[in-house]
Amino acid sequence: MKPYIKSKLYVHLLFWILYYILEVYLDFYWSRYQFPGLEWQVRLQNTLVLELGYLLVKIPLAYSLLYLYEKIELNRFLKPVLYLLMIVLAVLTHRLFTHYIIYPHIYGAIETLDGKQPSGFINGLVAFNSFMDLIFMVGLVFGVEITRQKNLLKEQLSQLKTEKLDQELTMLKAQINPHFLFNTLNNIYGMALKKADGTPEVILQLSKVMRYNIYEAAKKSISIEKEVDNIRDFIQIQQIRHYDLEVSFHENVDRPLQEISPLILIQFVENAFKHGVSESIGQKFIHIDIQLKDGIFHYRIENSKEEKPHGNSTKIGLKNIRRQLELLYPKHILVVEDKKDHYIVHLTIDLNDTSGH
Repeated sequence: MKPYIKSKLYVHLLFWILYYILEVYLDFYWSRYQFPGLEWQVRLQNTLVLELGYLLVKIPLAYSLLYLYEKIELNRFLKPVLYLLMIVLAVLTHRLFTHYIIYPHIYGAIETLDGKQPSGFINGLVAFNSFMDLIFMVGLVFGVEITRQKNLLKEQLSQLKTEKLDQELTMLKAQINPHFLFNTLNNIYGMALKKADGTPEVILQLSKVMRYNIYEAAKKSISIEKEVDNIRDFIQIQQIRHYDLEVSFHENVDRPLQEISPLILIQFVENAFKHGVSESIGQKFIHIDIQLKDGIFHYRIENSKEEKPHGNSTKIGLKNIRRQLELLYPKHILVVEDKKDHYIVHLTIDLNDTSGH
């Protein structure tokens, strides 16, 4: 059975149970005035039976009207006529059941209007009472079903939105800068030709970075400890090319296992190398400061740059990062300072806040 059908069955079953209990309570309360001579146990037994009988009229009416409302396309004038005919038929059935079955066979009495004057099978007052009873029930059923459908639609839209955001995040994360891989392989090739002792270590670091990008990045979240280790490996590989690079890395994390979305932090470092350090002519530097205290995460990167960088490459690089942050951490604070000879990026995220994606 499909989940939404099972959910519909549960909702409607619960509705009819609660509706039956309400009707039993109301009719039992009324019966003490209609039949003051009967003991309460007898009145309760009679009420339980007659309300079950009424459900045999009400349930088919309710779902016939729902089916007509949801499934059948008719002329705007013909549909109300069918509604009216079905309700009139239900009123007649309701009266038939009440007048010829409930009173003579369950109450053992003749149906009366005021306790004295006998009531016929059909007249204005009793027909109106039956009509109002049925309309009250139909209104409740339609209210429950329309509310259920609205909630289901809201849930489906939310699920579609989540799936769309997941796809967008996957695409954004998949946009790994291929230049990093090509440059690193080229450097490893050069080291291998020179038979440099550090070649195996660089290959190991590259494999760790690529494994992280392929496997760990597929997860919704990763520990800050692993994300920081990936940054360190990335920087060590980059130092092969930028041997004169000054690097300072400060880390103060009170909960290393605190989770964060993967690849968010490394992209700022990639951006710093690609659009900052790589373009610097003078002293190259990159300073990274990571702090986490009581769930508040601070991430600061400062890197050198050429005084007149080429084009808007930095802005393009940050566009991807900004979009991911908007999806994952809507309440984040990102400040980018473009100084004369260096960039400063400061990111603050409240990891206690779970309102993001």
